[in-house]
Amino acid sequence: MTSDSQIALTRLAGLLADGTRAAFCLALLDGRAWTAGELARHAGVAPSTASEHLSRLVAGGVLAEEHQGRHRYIRLADPAVAQLIEDMAAHDPPAASPPGTLRVAGARRALAFARTCYDHIAGRLGVAIADALSSRGLLERRAGFAFTEAGTAWLDDVLGGLPGVTGRRPLARQCLDWTERRPHLAGAAGAALCRHALDQGWVTRIGSGRALAVGPAGAEAFSRLLDIDAAALRLSLDGGGA
Repeated sequence: MTSDSQIALTRLAGLLADGTRAAFCLALLDGRAWTAGELARHAGVAPSTASEHLSRLVAGGVLAEEHQGRHRYIRLADPAVAQLIEDMAAHDPPAASPPGTLRVAGARRALAFARTCYDHIAGRLGVAIADALSSRGLLERRAGFAFTEAGTAWLDDVLGGLPGVTGRRPLARQCLDWTERRPHLAGAAGAALCRHALDQGWVTRIGSGRALAVGPAGAEAFSRLLDIDAAALRLSLDGGGA
């Protein structure tokens, strides 16, 4: 006898098995809302084809849509869906074959160094943040991630107030990084740190994608707050140093 869970899993697998729909979901992991036209261009499909795929994803509860004027804005339905997409991507990382062009190679390195994973920081920088919090006794790693008393005080000091925990979203959650193969910080605290880093100019978006760059203010802040050498992290990724 087929259970409701089996039926739901089969439906979800069917939705994400298509390459175009998967491309939409991965693009939306940048945490922003895209127009249907932007997603169509990103996936290299006709607007009519994109509209059909998007309607299926919205009906399946994977995506949500909002209408403003003549534009149709699409986003991931909620953090739980974003977690599922990122976790699935972590089980099938990009192929290790050499990229075809220097531009592709640079884009790949930029994503591996730092990127948004829905609403928190991922990549080598994201893992370094989690490691630094842990080594300072601010973040515990037992059954998962949990902030210590000193950690909650650190968040309060850095963010000017603890991020609110709404619904079933925890303050801290580990998210397996698909490039580093180790966990970075997600949850309400991870989202608040990412938002704060963007607002303060510690990190900036590279173009319209998920990749992030660390500016001078960010290099100073990460060094002062967590003793993270962002330049060394990037240099090691580029193969130019430790």
